[in-house]
Amino acid sequence: MTSSTTTDAVPAQKGVLGWIERVGNRLPDPVVLFLWLVGGLVVLSAIASAAGWSALHPTEIDPETGRQKVIAATSLLSADNIAKLWVDMPTTFTHFHPLGYVLVVMLGAGVAERTGLFGTAMRASVRGASPRMLTPLVALVAMMGNLAADAAYVVLIPLAAVIYHAAGRHPVAGIAAAFAGVSGGFSANLLPGQLDALLFGITEAAVETVFGDWQANIAGNWYFIATMLFIFLPVIWYVTDRIIEPRLGAYVPAGAAAGGDAGERDRPLTNAEAKGLRHAGLAVLFVVGLWLLFTFGPGTPLIDEAAPPEARLSPFYRSLVAGFFLLFLLAGWAYGRATGVVGNHRDLVKMMSESMGDMAYYLVLAFAAAHFVAMFAWSNLGLILAVHGADGLRAMDLPAPLLLAAIVLLTAALNLFVGSASAKWALLAPVMVPMLMLLGISAEMTTAAYRVGDGATNIVTPLMVYFPLILIFCQRWQPNFGLGSLAATMLPYSVGLLISGVALVALWVGLDLPLGPGASVHIPIPSAVTP
Repeated sequence: MTSSTTTDAVPAQKGVLGWIERVGNRLPDPVVLFLWLVGGLVVLSAIASAAGWSALHPTEIDPETGRQKVIAATSLLSADNIAKLWVDMPTTFTHFHPLGYVLVVMLGAGVAERTGLFGTAMRASVRGASPRMLTPLVALVAMMGNLAADAAYVVLIPLAAVIYHAAGRHPVAGIAAAFAGVSGGFSANLLPGQLDALLFGITEAAVETVFGDWQANIAGNWYFIATMLFIFLPVIWYVTDRIIEPRLGAYVPAGAAAGGDAGERDRPLTNAEAKGLRHAGLAVLFVVGLWLLFTFGPGTPLIDEAAPPEARLSPFYRSLVAGFFLLFLLAGWAYGRATGVVGNHRDLVKMMSESMGDMAYYLVLAFAAAHFVAMFAWSNLGLILAVHGADGLRAMDLPAPLLLAAIVLLTAALNLFVGSASAKWALLAPVMVPMLMLLGISAEMTTAAYRVGDGATNIVTPLMVYFPLILIFCQRWQPNFGLGSLAATMLPYSVGLLISGVALVALWVGLDLPLGPGASVHIPIPSAVTP
């Protein structure tokens, strides 16, 4: 089915979903959106400077007065800031924390994707499942598939339809379950990965705008996202088997356009692929063993023995970006060698180069976002808004669970219009993270709350980049399946994931559980110190 046929088959939407689609389509590309925000920020900074906006710095004492340092709004049209914009432009871009984190991980992940490791691993995981346990297995693999990024969308989701059909179940129900896991449970996973590197890079930049040097720990949400997976799994299972599949009714294959590459996706593993998976598994064990040696072996290079007990594992946490790069790279190489996809080192280098080509749009987005975040810091507006916002929230005396639940809902609503996880977080983090730190809530907890809201509404907004592709997958099996049909099918998942996610955040904060190794919900409220 061609894209033109799909477009003609999609009717104009009415109601809330139609309004969301119309409003969202009028928004510019996130890159242009950030440029607009920069322009608005310049105007706002000039007004704030002229009006004398200021705040007491929460962590610094003025050595001349002995009192808290006063931070005043600075116009971005001042001579110093204009010079900083043009002179430091290369530095502003290259020092954007998420940039290095994401590019390093993707150098390895791109190899694992191009050799076929991710696709084969997902096929091997869900083939042969019993019809009764098909939904939880598909949901589990879909959420774990976040580590494979785009491969989870283009391999697992259509494969789920084929497997459901082979099991005598409705193929669209398989697509819905896989889509809910891959996109609705976007952050849920048993392991940190490239998304953690991306989001915590932005979190690190946001913290440093107010509190100076702060090192991101990409395992800072590990326990939380692993629990998310086990919370979301029964939600997706229940909604698929008890709500969606009965609603779809019996599958009638007449007129379906399925087949073609669908059978290819469901074919049994070849001997070479099975051998490749075994070799990839050995490569994973090697990297895990190597990191254990670096952490607990002679010299303990990944443990800072001189640091306080709570900070001794900081080198280990900071090494995880490199660890995931090496894990994906060696596992992809081992699989590719076994299957014949990788013949020599030139093939490996070519795959790494192509993976960087896939990051071209992200580089453009990062350039715009880096300057927005940096200029926000130069203007001091982030600090001023964070301080006064924290004072306002403190006066309202909202319980921490309720406050973070509100952040989840705010993020979920914004996600209907701005689909990019990094774009939204780069927009929200510079104010949200420091503001909640001034209330004693850690940057890791704020990031975790954001992640819940970011995933839940992915599956109901037509602005999600893969939404048209999922619609095409559905129309291969049910040609009259329209945009409204897909949104209505996914809405129960969205509501279920959002309710369970809000409950998880509130319970986690109420019980004050650790979010990951070395990461807690609450932190001491930063106090003023002499710089």
